[in-house]
Amino acid sequence: MVQVISPSIAQMRSASSASRVFSNRPVLSAPRGSCTRIHAQQTATEQVATESKFTNLKPHTAFLFPGQGAQTVGMAKDVVEEVSAAKGLFAQASDILGYDLLKVCIEGPKEKLDSTVISQPAIYVASLAALEKLRQDSGEEVISQADVAAGLSLGEYTALTFAGALKFEDGLKLVKIRGESMQAAADARPSGMVSVIGLDSDKVNELCEAANKEVGAEEGVRIANFLCNGNYAVSGGLPGCEAVEKMAKEFKARMTVRLAVAGAFHTHFMKPAEEKLREALASTEIVEPRIPVVSNVDAKAHSSPEAIRDTLARQLTSPVQWEKSVNLLLHSGLEESYEIGPNKVLAGIFKRIDKKHKITNVQV
Repeated sequence: MVQVISPSIAQMRSASSASRVFSNRPVLSAPRGSCTRIHAQQTATEQVATESKFTNLKPHTAFLFPGQGAQTVGMAKDVVEEVSAAKGLFAQASDILGYDLLKVCIEGPKEKLDSTVISQPAIYVASLAALEKLRQDSGEEVISQADVAAGLSLGEYTALTFAGALKFEDGLKLVKIRGESMQAAADARPSGMVSVIGLDSDKVNELCEAANKEVGAEEGVRIANFLCNGNYAVSGGLPGCEAVEKMAKEFKARMTVRLAVAGAFHTHFMKPAEEKLREALASTEIVEPRIPVVSNVDAKAHSSPEAIRDTLARQLTSPVQWEKSVNLLLHSGLEESYEIGPNKVLAGIFKRIDKKHKITNVQV
């Protein structure tokens, strides 16, 4: 296998791993019968202390990573020809996945690349390949300027890998399980997503409530992606999606777009997938990120590995708080951003929130 982890990130991961060893030392002096309780209290205290590390964000440069839907047939063709490290990433990914990921990215067909089980690993690897392109073209100095990261849904795994919390191969294995379990949950119960354009979040919530009265709670919908004002995606049962499409004009929506996804992501429909992913996360090494990574679940940056595991699992059934995350960064003083990966989806959303913000696209 080709190993392409950045030396600087690998060194920081080693330091983080060492701190975990010391923090997990057993209590040797406790009386018999009280070791478990004292250790649990210490662990809780350590987590609270660790979680306070990223409380007061003062970011300058953010690296942002796209989620599912950013993929296009033909992506990564040029980057693997120009950047040997990017080619190495795809070679390593194919060994792990058991199929030629690069060939699917370049040749498609579109239906195969767009499938949940393939698009998620494809975007993860392609985004990290774009990062290697930036490293080769602009140097390590530009990479080291990033002092905060975030990713939209799937992109959070890419952000955590960039931040050193996950090894490349471990992140890819998690993404593979994530895509497969989400597809299985969608296959088990028909559901969908609809993008509602032209309304604020309060109006979209009202629309969802009206639709749910017609179809009932089990087939109902709710906002699943809080992207930016005028662009929210609702998710739920197919009858609920159809009701939203039918009633949207009454609520003055400009338009609705049925999303080409397998099912109702970021809702209770994905509960079986959350359980499967939680099992995988429990056995995966995660260390403290070297820079803050803002979570989709609560728009906070977590430093505790256990908190990161929990939010990654809950992400599948929780709304994506992207709008809140972007506002947090902007209000904390963020000056510039890089969108790293296929297409310019995040740049478009960012500009809807702050037209003047400087954002550079690094595409594949």
